[in-house]
Amino acid sequence: MTPQADTATTAAWVATRERSSLWVLKLMRWFALAAGRRMARLVLHPITLYFVLTGGRARRESARYLARVLGRRPRFRDVYRHLHTFASTVLDRVYLVQERYDAFELEPNGIAFMDDALAHGEGIFMVGAHMGSFEALRALGLQRGLPVAVIMYEDNARLINTALAALAPQATLRTIALGRLDAMLELRRWLDDGGIAGMLGDRTLPVSSQRSRTVSLRFLGAPARFSDGPFRLAAMLRRRVVFMAGLYHGGHRYELRFMPLADFSAAHAGNRDPLIAQALERYVATLEALCREAPYNWFNFFDFWADAEPAHAAEGA
Repeated sequence: MTPQADTATTAAWVATRERSSLWVLKLMRWFALAAGRRMARLVLHPITLYFVLTGGRARRESARYLARVLGRRPRFRDVYRHLHTFASTVLDRVYLVQERYDAFELEPNGIAFMDDALAHGEGIFMVGAHMGSFEALRALGLQRGLPVAVIMYEDNARLINTALAALAPQATLRTIALGRLDAMLELRRWLDDGGIAGMLGDRTLPVSSQRSRTVSLRFLGAPARFSDGPFRLAAMLRRRVVFMAGLYHGGHRYELRFMPLADFSAAHAGNRDPLIAQALERYVATLEALCREAPYNWFNFFDFWADAEPAHAAEGA
């Protein structure tokens, strides 16, 4: 592993992150609820076809990623399936935030050990990726009467809450915004009270931080940049970490996958950094395995490997 300075150039995803206007989100909500899920899903096909045929960043980056994960040059239908899977999860978000869970089959996988931890009053610290649907994971928690919070930085929290208000004005999303002085105390209390807190770990941080480092690790055959921030946060709180993914399997089926990732309950100043490094390596290996298992479920439509490759080349020179 090669740590890279937190003052490195802001990751590409910041420049290309989604900034959908409110009127588009409200129109999407109106159509999805008025037409119903079956009719709305039919509309996804011409929308997906338009984006595949007209090119653009999404198609290019989908093809770039699929070439790595499939080990071959992707065909038209591969890119189409990838973008259509993404569009399907976006549409389903409307119904999931409206708590219309009867329209879906949510299949939990690996939840027994989580139930045991919650039964003993332990909160769950989860780390996921831009894979499948986080809303499906949140839906499972709400169905089971479990408090779920999303950990993110303040700017992202504002964007997410604004988008959620446009999709479901009556819905509430508990967010714990990092960057505030009281964020650590708030997160500790949430977990101590038996809550579930989740964050996504497959994008480097949008700002420099003294509490995280960016590390270059091999991912799908080439070096890519990952932040150890989520694991450094879990280590400071001395928590066990669970990998989460809401995999979309087509139609109305979501598989909610949970896997133990790390245990920082015995972490201290002397062993913290090696434990964090091991957890990050395990996270990347787990994410890679899931990408190969469900390749059309990973939704990072930018060149994920761009920033890491020059640095890697320089190191080997």
